[in-house]
Amino acid sequence: MKPSSLTSRPLRFLFTTWEGGGTVGPPIAAAARLLKRGHHVRFQSDEASRTDAEAAGLEFRPWHKAPNRPNRGPATCPVRDWEAASPQEGIRRLMDKLMFGRSLDYARDVIAELEREPADLVVTSEMLPGVMAACESRGQRFAVLTSNLCFYPIPGMPAFGPGLPPPRNREEEEIHEQIRTATIGMFDHGLESLNHTRRVLKLPPLMHAANQVHTAERYLLGTSRAFDFPIARLPEFIRYVGPLLEDAPAGEGWSSPWPELDPRPLVLVGFSTTYQNHAGVLQAVMDAMAGMRVRVLVTLCQVSPDEVNPPPNACVVSHLPHDVVMRDASLIITHGGHGTVMRALKHRKPLLIMPHGRDQDENAIRVTERGAGLNIPASSAVERIREAVRSLLENPALTNAAARLGEAITREPEDHAVEDMLEELAAHADRARRFAC
Repeated sequence: MKPSSLTSRPLRFLFTTWEGGGTVGPPIAAAARLLKRGHHVRFQSDEASRTDAEAAGLEFRPWHKAPNRPNRGPATCPVRDWEAASPQEGIRRLMDKLMFGRSLDYARDVIAELEREPADLVVTSEMLPGVMAACESRGQRFAVLTSNLCFYPIPGMPAFGPGLPPPRNREEEEIHEQIRTATIGMFDHGLESLNHTRRVLKLPPLMHAANQVHTAERYLLGTSRAFDFPIARLPEFIRYVGPLLEDAPAGEGWSSPWPELDPRPLVLVGFSTTYQNHAGVLQAVMDAMAGMRVRVLVTLCQVSPDEVNPPPNACVVSHLPHDVVMRDASLIITHGGHGTVMRALKHRKPLLIMPHGRDQDENAIRVTERGAGLNIPASSAVERIREAVRSLLENPALTNAAARLGEAITREPEDHAVEDMLEELAAHADRARRFAC
């Protein structure tokens, strides 16, 4: 397939990310679109991502000095945020063990790969400031591509963290501003490590660690503007490129264990593809629906079958592409990871979200503010879970709201299709204006 009209020659792209569950699928989807246009695309990530990347036809490059998980099991996770005493401690672990604490290792790996083979554009995760610094030190054009919402404390963007609704008055605006200021300080927990990396790379120090992202050509949000909260004026170097959902492998389907004409609603339970110590939540969800007139399909992923005891109306499987099941489901129960939420809304399904941390509270509030689902704590008792399931199955207003939100996301104009944006940046785009924290 030939490159688009934006360029007359094949371009060279290097994608870099890390194995964090939902951090891998979206960049693979974007990279695969560029590959179909005839470009040369490499994918640098943890060894655990190799199979998925190569299945998409991408040339895979593993990390060497940087953390390199051989698989997605809990024993190989460098962050282990499920052991954190608070969400803030979990983010500090992420910064210490990956983002900033290992930034020099990521920088050295990317420099070695670029010396081995140059790239017209590097596309990196927002969680890898070491890659950004490496590109900056070489004058290498690069873009940041997220797998979800805006994580950085960028003026004009919603405050990220505790999952608050948009501010409705001056008092709430001040709360959001306090959160943004606190987030800058939280990022600065890694400032010393990042500035050490920059000194080694012969770059000047930054005033704030979050400023590293402003050296990118573009900050591309792999989510929908219709899903995010309204923004009065989008910062110039940020673009929404829509949820990047990779397709299920060709020919992969779902064989239901229940009779074809079984009238009971199907409830899909899908929590994180990485370990978040969520076996207990899965068991509570199954216990809540034991005896209810529903069929329950549970995807375990990193939870062992020995850790759960399913009731007679439940079926557990290790893994199953959610797309092949969601069209038949009446309700999705999830931790609130961005990919699962986007898929559910794409299929116009209401959600019961039980966040465990990370970006999940932010995704949950965007669902519940639109009336497209319910949000309860992961520690909820069985009876509360059962009541939430009944409400979602019996209240058509929730299903209708999910359908409206899903329709808005699906019909959102693709003014900035990710492959067009990346081609343009690689071929001839000028540097965008920066915004400092």
